[in-house]
Amino acid sequence: MNIKELVSQMTLEEKAAMCSGNDFWHTEPVARLGIPRTMVSDGPHGLRKQPEECDGDHLGLNGAIEAVCFPAACATACSFDRDMMYDMGQILGKECQAEKVSVLLGPAVNIKRSPLCGRNFEYLSEDPYVAGELSAAYINGVQSQNIGTSIKHFAANNQETARMSASSNANERTLREIYLPAFETAVKKAQPWTVMCSYNQINGEYASQNHWLLTEVLRDEWGFEGYVMSDWGAVRDRVKGIAAGMDLEMPGSNGVNDQAIIQAVQSGALSEEDLNASVERILNIVFRYEKGKEVGGSVFDREKDYEKALEIAKKCIVLLKNEGVLPLKKEEKVAFIGGFAETPRYQGGGSSHIHAHKVTSALSMASEYGDIRYAKGFPADADRTEPVLFEEAMKTAKDADKVVVFAGLPDIFESEGYDRIHMQLPECQNVLIEKLLELGKPMIVVLHNGSPVELPWADRVQGIVEAYLCGEAVGEAEMEILYGRVNPSGKLAETFPKRLEDNPSYLNFAGKSKDVDYSEGVFVGYRYYDSKDMEVLFPFGYGLSYTTFAYGNLQIEKKSESGRDGINVSVDVTNTGEMAGKEIVQLYVADHTQSAIRPIQELRQFASVWLEAGETKKVVMELDERAFSWYDETQHDWYAADGVYEIRVGRSSRDIELTAEVILTDGKEKKPVIDANVMLGDLLDYSGTKKYVEQNLVQYLDGFTGGKAIDECDEMEKSMIYYMPLSSLRSFSNMTNEKIDEIVKELNALL
Repeated sequence: MNIKELVSQMTLEEKAAMCSGNDFWHTEPVARLGIPRTMVSDGPHGLRKQPEECDGDHLGLNGAIEAVCFPAACATACSFDRDMMYDMGQILGKECQAEKVSVLLGPAVNIKRSPLCGRNFEYLSEDPYVAGELSAAYINGVQSQNIGTSIKHFAANNQETARMSASSNANERTLREIYLPAFETAVKKAQPWTVMCSYNQINGEYASQNHWLLTEVLRDEWGFEGYVMSDWGAVRDRVKGIAAGMDLEMPGSNGVNDQAIIQAVQSGALSEEDLNASVERILNIVFRYEKGKEVGGSVFDREKDYEKALEIAKKCIVLLKNEGVLPLKKEEKVAFIGGFAETPRYQGGGSSHIHAHKVTSALSMASEYGDIRYAKGFPADADRTEPVLFEEAMKTAKDADKVVVFAGLPDIFESEGYDRIHMQLPECQNVLIEKLLELGKPMIVVLHNGSPVELPWADRVQGIVEAYLCGEAVGEAEMEILYGRVNPSGKLAETFPKRLEDNPSYLNFAGKSKDVDYSEGVFVGYRYYDSKDMEVLFPFGYGLSYTTFAYGNLQIEKKSESGRDGINVSVDVTNTGEMAGKEIVQLYVADHTQSAIRPIQELRQFASVWLEAGETKKVVMELDERAFSWYDETQHDWYAADGVYEIRVGRSSRDIELTAEVILTDGKEKKPVIDANVMLGDLLDYSGTKKYVEQNLVQYLDGFTGGKAIDECDEMEKSMIYYMPLSSLRSFSNMTNEKIDEIVKELNALL
């Protein structure tokens, strides 16, 4: 179909309407031209499709069809498994085909800047590389079924407090290195059909009308080909949004903004070419779905997909502590304590809330595993101490060989729409755990939470299992992990700090007067904790196994002499234990060139490898030049200086097993920004201007050099020269303003 020709046949009114939702979930049809309406639906870890007869809402308050609830992103990220994410996406794509949904709203890839963000359960990681790689795999999986995705929320949407009006204030380097790369990776590796822009402002400009973000970066630099839709209710100036590249307003404005578009085109305030471009982008996706939709061919098999949700959950659970108490044995008398054993928390609240097909609890599976006694102890849905439940728990635990406490955050503690105010578990849970510890029984705590929590008793319990929000099969997955039917393999995709106050954003989250200053810059998560060598509760990338793994034979192979055409890193991994299992190998890069203030190390690759007991496999990971680079705001480009970089391979950011150095050469020089205040040292550091300084400016430096050449000066003299602005030569020589202007012009000609 020729989309341009179709758009040429549309009236101005039809084109304006096409850029708004027909209702809460559908695009606008044009019957006379054969343009159908298509449906979008919330995700990302399940299908929250609201029936036609249901009033639309965006916070999961009204009804939705029964669907399969897969583990939330906080859990799936802990798999570090691209193939698993692809498979999960593929299943969700098939479910969308069966339910006639054209675009699934997800994945959500915003960075976990603070553990307090109420929507962290829906986001993948504090690390942009992890978020980008896993989201790209998920998108490719969904779109393999001719169903679109809408990666969100673009961009710098890292809190719920005042999210519809707050301004995320960050410099370009921080945005480029931390908050944009996950979107960039997904666009370049997976081309999501749509991108959802966020509510917030970025440096004072709303995302929905931010031309730099939506056109210059997203389309011109990254090559995005689909359409941009708004988050629900995110549009402020609709006309400015069209000009900026924001195509589809959801859920529409009851015709108000349609009229604004029409009037703007008629008055010349908005180019009709810009409007046509938006309509074309929307129609390309509408007809892409229509061409690939299956009519009566897809079946939503909820039972089969439950089994897949179980398989995924088992790959996501993280074993955080095990002092010889796990796995449990069938012959042991075990006490299950805590309301989450009976009523597990398996997903977060808000627009991603799935009407689950069925939910299995650990308690519902207990009969298969031996002598297990249960006492509620505390409710799963509230923060209150109930003495009767408390006493029952103590009595049950006294008669057990081991105690398993199922703890976590109630639904009300974390949800879309608001942020947490602390990192604590409900006090009733901590009090009961402390009391149970007095019994002296071996104790394991299983956690159900969407983001890190403080654990004041962590050093006194013998086992900790992080189940996160692991979907509708969470209970069955927990039991298989606890009893050793499955070897845990998940690793944390975020750091657990010891205290909230340790978090780098602590002083600026969630901002004041609608301004949120990202003052920590690129030092987010482990980049901050590791650079400060700060003690944490559990580091990024950390997770235990029921077996052990050894690393050896680290090899570095450059594809070219300079190293800038790519580097292959290989390492042998051996399962040295007695149980088959999966290891997640992590590769960090440390910059020793001192070309910029950078984190001590940054994750640049990872790979998961399955090994039978005693088996060895070679893991090969590839690095490109970007893996060594930082974003230079003066050049508005990525930059990797010539010099030494260290390759670090290990089990977590704090457990580096092997290191090797690699030297990059033949890189582009960092050009100075030349004006009257440029430092002479910046000119001396750049080969194109160094000779000019030595030949033409040294005569103005006699007061510092004593007539010597700069290379012959001592350290003090060199430092005085290096840090001197060009304009300061007026004070130490007979240089005039006219001469400075002349020098600046000549220097710029050398760049």
